[in-house]
Amino acid sequence: MSAQLLENVLQALVAGLLVGAIYGLMCVGLALIFGVMRVINFAQGDFMMLGMYAGFFVFAGLSAALGLGGGVTAYAAILLAGPLLFLVGIAIHALLISRVSGTRSAKLEGEGHYAQLILTLGIALIVQNGALIAFGSQLISIRTPLSSTAWTVPLLGGEVMLFINQARGVAAAISVAVIVALTVLIGRSRLGKALRASADNPDAATYMGIDVAHSHRLAFGLGIGVTAIAGGLLATTLPFQPFVGLDYVIVMYAGVVLGGMGSIGGAFWGGMTIGLVQQLSTLVLPTQLQNTAIFVVFLAIVFFRPQGFFGRVSERT
Repeated sequence: MSAQLLENVLQALVAGLLVGAIYGLMCVGLALIFGVMRVINFAQGDFMMLGMYAGFFVFAGLSAALGLGGGVTAYAAILLAGPLLFLVGIAIHALLISRVSGTRSAKLEGEGHYAQLILTLGIALIVQNGALIAFGSQLISIRTPLSSTAWTVPLLGGEVMLFINQARGVAAAISVAVIVALTVLIGRSRLGKALRASADNPDAATYMGIDVAHSHRLAFGLGIGVTAIAGGLLATTLPFQPFVGLDYVIVMYAGVVLGGMGSIGGAFWGGMTIGLVQQLSTLVLPTQLQNTAIFVVFLAIVFFRPQGFFGRVSERT
């Protein structure tokens, strides 16, 4: 393998890992909602878009009010967008989603899934067009000094040079930190136990004194907040507009299915796989065919392992 080819492969591999970490974070948000609530949320990509705009405007507000700028302020604003969208998720669940999920869904046709599909598609259309009216269609991004700078890593005595975009590197590190924090929250805290109990057996959880409706509301808010942070991190390297959610909601669902429906850790690795395939495919395919490569690999993996990487096979009786 020539030095140039090796450099191209390693460059694509590193880019895939960095982008995949952000994809993994956005997939985790969707997996959290489905894993706890069993709700198919087609508006997830549009809530991610709102996270992008929230990060952008919080960054602009902090810069104007405090006279602060640069990378630290931008990433602080992106992290603040998470709690803001968490509150939005709580409100959306209380007003709308709770009507077609939880114990109420048992009385609906198809256990509420038909109503959930129509409702979340309607929310997506309202959010998209509302954002278009409010923010316009112009492409914007959260630009920081890190967005246009890179770390240089020499390999093989300088024959191979890797260029790692600093904004992507910091975004990937923050993504991993958020996922680790979320994993600890779900696995170790009292709240996490309540969420897992509500997901595994809502009836038994109710008998144990757990407010399942409240757990579902928190899970929906957390899922929206986590995906909003991922959107803000993505906006430091890529421009966005009100319809950007359409481009990523398919990536989210593909990552969740690859990881195994309901598995939070699996969703992260599913998103990581999509990022790697997307970037490595550029070595042999034009950029326009990246999504084609993603779904060819997706179909191949699902063909041999339908339950995903970490999913469980359920037997029907």
